[in-house]
Order: sequence, then C-alpha cells, then structure tokens
Amino acid sequence: MGGQEIEQLIRLLGRLPGFGPRSARRVALYLLKEPQTRLAPLAHAMERAGNAIKTCSSCGNLDTIDPCHICSDPLRDQGLICVVETVGDLWALERAGVHRGVYQVLGGTLSPLAGIGPEDLDVAPLFEKLNKGTVREIILALGATVEGATTMHWLMDQLAPYGGVTVSRVAQGVPMGGALDVLDDGTLAAALGARRPA
Repeated sequence: MGGQEIEQLIRLLGRLPGFGPRSARRVALYLLKEPQTRLAPLAHAMERAGNAIKTCSSCGNLDTIDPCHICSDPLRDQGLICVVETVGDLWALERAGVHRGVYQVLGGTLSPLAGIGPEDLDVAPLFEKLNKGTVREIILALGATVEGATTMHWLMDQLAPYGGVTVSRVAQGVPMGGALDVLDDGTLAAALGARRPA
C-alpha cells in the first residue's frame, strides 16, 4: 500500500479518538494528495502547539500560558469554580459561553475497577482556593456516569467542612451515560443554568 512512513502516519492517525483503520487511511490519503498545502501546515501547527502548550497550574486547563487565559482573566469570577472531569469538558462549557467563573479539571473520575483513587485526581488546587476563603460556589459538572456520580459524592464529602461555600451540580440536559464534551451548546446551557444544590 505504501512505504514505512505512510504506514506510520496511518497507525498514528488510527490512535486518535473516533478514528479507526479505515478513517485513518482516508485522512492520510487526503493529506498526502497535497502534502505542501495540507500535510506540511498541519505538521507545522502540531509541532508549534506541542512546543507551546502548558498545563495551567491553577486549574489544569491546556493553554500557551500559565496560569491560563481563563484563570488570568480579571473579568472571570474567581469565587465561582466549575469542577469538570477533562479539559474537553472545560472547552465544551467555554464553547457554550455559559460559565463566567473559573474551573478545576480533575483529570479523571474515581474508578476502583480501573485503579483510580482520590490521590489520582487533581484536587489540590481546588482546596488551596477554598482555604483562601474567596470561593462562594462550586459547581460539580461531572458526566452522568457511575464514575461521575461516585466522584461527585466523594467531592461533596470533602467539601462539607467548607460551610460557607454553596455546592451545586449540573441538572437537566445531561443524559445518563453522557459526556459533557459531546453535548450541544443548548443542552450545556440548560444543564448549567438549571443547576441545583448537591
């Protein structure tokens, strides 16, 4: 079918979410038909992004600066923190434009079967902010999965000592088994707008 370089490109594309061997071959063929106008700019952009991306030490977002653009924006409400599982969930909420506070990316959810415990979640920055006494509300925007529910209950137990902080969770619009980063903007807006105490 092709040389070693082409096979490696197809293998790497096939590892991307939503790609299988067939779609990886289609994309590789598309890129290779016009390498100077399709493949080279993509490779250059990926290299630049790979060199520039940093993980925000405050919230866990991926950006080119640390703290990220969201955390360093003076117009964002630092007292309103939305807790999400992944950076993809954060980006989905930002795309919907419904949250004017800041975030905390956990980097996963509790899953005893997968060996993911509380020590594997990135919660230390959240508790640092809580200990400063400037947080008014925490929104738990975790997926409606067994792992998401388990993580939400664990977080609510951890947040109980912070009596002056309101804890809410996303409500309607998030289906059971659904992930935030695949929902449309209207559904995300409804879910965040209709949050209720946890």
